Amino acid sequence: LRRLALALPQPAAVRSRPGRVWRWRNLLVSFAHSVLAGLWALFSLWHSPELLSDIQDGYSVSGHLLVCFSSGYFIHDTLDIIFNHQSRSSWEYLVHHAMAISAFVSLIVTGRFLVAAVLLLLVEVSNIFLTVRMLLKMSNVPSPALYEANKYINLVVYFAFRLAPQAYLTWYFLRYVEVQGQGAFLTANLLLLDAMILMYFSRLLRSDFFPSLRKGSAGRDVDGEKFLID
Repeated sequence: LRRLALALPQPAAVRSRPGRVWRWRNLLVSFAHSVLAGLWALFSLWHSPELLSDIQDGYSVSGHLLVCFSSGYFIHDTLDIIFNHQSRSSWEYLVHHAMAISAFVSLIVTGRFLVAAVLLLLVEVSNIFLTVRMLLKMSNVPSPALYEANKYINLVVYFAFRLAPQAYLTWYFLRYVEVQGQGAFLTANLLLLDAMILMYFSRLLRSDFFPSLRKGSAGRDVDGEKFLID
């Protein structure tokens, strides 16, 4: 995927800024993962809807492989950030990846809570449109209508595939999962992820819907941010 991303034509706005070339390639790989993982998560739940009745111990080969696949992507992206000296500008995503990798590895090893991971990976459907948004901003595509359309689609899928599954799993873990051992570890991970998701949602709203509320973003160089949230 990295080689394919490098082989694809790059917009002039990307080619003219060396700092954007890595970011563009990284986002294309992220986009590919989001498409594959998001559709895979939807298929797994559609194919085996009975999994939703047993979040703690439900199991499917498809779900297990999906969690392994996404764990591999998070490990790859972490190494990509570190080896390309982007750790400082992307530290929030290193924290996110560390949380995801540690949680997913525990699920793979124990075989428990795999359904919860599949539900969480529905977020990749939302990431498809978030990544399109970022690519449009980086490429300076002269198409306000395209950005506007994606902006509203992005908001809808953010609620449906990011906030809703996250809220449901938070409620489920706090109500039904014992706060000890793996359950305690995953609950703490989930609560930290809640805080991160709400923070990113706040940034997204300020940037796309309430730009007058943005603070300290004037003149900011987008090359200094991996995912261009603001």
